[in-house]
Amino acid sequence: MTSTYQRLYRALSYVFKDENLLKLALTHRSVSGNHNNERLEFLGDSILGMIIAEYLYQQFPKEKEGRLTRLRANLVKQDSLAQIARHLKLGDYLHLGAGELKSGGFRRESILADTLEAILGAIYLDSSSINVCRDCVLLWYGQRLQEVAQEAVLKDPKSRLQEYLQGRHLSLPVYTVSAILGEDHNQTFQVQCVIDTIAPVQAIGNSRRHAEQAAATQVLKQLGIE
Repeated sequence: MTSTYQRLYRALSYVFKDENLLKLALTHRSVSGNHNNERLEFLGDSILGMIIAEYLYQQFPKEKEGRLTRLRANLVKQDSLAQIARHLKLGDYLHLGAGELKSGGFRRESILADTLEAILGAIYLDSSSINVCRDCVLLWYGQRLQEVAQEAVLKDPKSRLQEYLQGRHLSLPVYTVSAILGEDHNQTFQVQCVIDTIAPVQAIGNSRRHAEQAAATQVLKQLGIE
């Protein structure tokens, strides 16, 4: 094992047979326009997306395609990858040009995230095994993978709708009870949900809360995010 990368190998839980692949994965384009990690990043990005998609597919068998897509996007977004890269201390091993060194490129989220993907691409070429890549990714993410996915999955429809609207600076939904049907011991609530972008939606439930959640679910479907 080459002494230069001993600590990095332990962090990655992988030892390269061809260390030149690792060096290339750690080389930013500011060093060389032709000999850098961009092609490895392209490869690693696709491998990472597939591994995370497979994990979510297996872990959450009842979730629909739209929800799984958003969960995957959350897990592979730049700041998530940069957090993992910092934990692995990739910044200590980056090969950067003079300008990037001066501006603190070894701390920049985009560079760290791209480097992590490039290393994954390099591991795939070095090992010729998607299973090895999968083992590395699941280890790098650790508990974070399950926590992020569980948190997103467990949010109720009202919370998801509120977050969606807030993220687009739209008015929050207004829920009103339009009817209460049945005897006191067996009531059914009809609730209307109103937002700015679509026609009012009606839903029913055996409690006001359940009716509101059902209405929010219908709105999410009409918005195309469920």
